[in-house]
Amino acid sequence: MKTGFFKFVTKGDDARISEIVKRGNKMYAIIETGGKQYQVKEGDEIFVEKLGVEEGDVTFDKVLLIGNDSGITAGAPYVSGASVKATLIKNGKGKKISVFTYKPKKGEKVAKGHRQPYSKVKIEAINA
Repeated sequence: MKTGFFKFVTKGDDARISEIVKRGNKMYAIIETGGKQYQVKEGDEIFVEKLGVEEGDVTFDKVLLIGNDSGITAGAPYVSGASVKATLIKNGKGKKISVFTYKPKKGEKVAKGHRQPYSKVKIEAINA
């Protein structure tokens, strides 16, 4: 059975907890694109729903939350003035998904396939 990260933390260990949290002192953000939410940091490469861009820079304006060493800034629903700058690496299609439908006792059978398009982006900067 796996144990939690803070298994041995007891009351009075606030200094220890803050030290553990500060080790990864990078700024992060939660963005919304393609009807989904992603937690990103600078340098991350993520797969998102296909964007209408062939190449170049992309800016995500729908920033739900920004976190850094000084605390968390949450939007209602979005953080005003915040954006995440990214570079499009490539557009592509995911693995093929086979879909088979049939109607019993009718002899009706249909086999279909689907490949979901995606965009791979690299997060360059988080502007608060």
